[in-house]
Amino acid sequence: MARNYSEENPSKRSGGIPLLAAIVIAVLGVLGMLIVDHGPWNKPKAQTAAVANYTTTGDAARAVGAAVTRSEPKSQLEPVAPGPKPVHPANPATP
Repeated sequence: MARNYSEENPSKRSGGIPLLAAIVIAVLGVLGMLIVDHGPWNKPKAQTAAVANYTTTGDAARAVGAAVTRSEPKSQLEPVAPGPKPVHPANPATP
């Protein structure tokens, strides 16, 4: 007859210590993130229009003597795409 080992020698392992350590580390990590991200030293400092010196980056650059110029416009012509051209378009345009 077959022996039933599940009732004869029950496991004496308890997973309590590693589980407890993981929970403590997770809680401390979340609390640490909350303190760093939302602490009293990390408050936004909003300025009114009267206090702010410059409203745009261009104004600030001009104030220190930088020359603000526009970038070159992109070419209207695009280069030819490599590879063979399709014989018929996938969605023909209706005139």
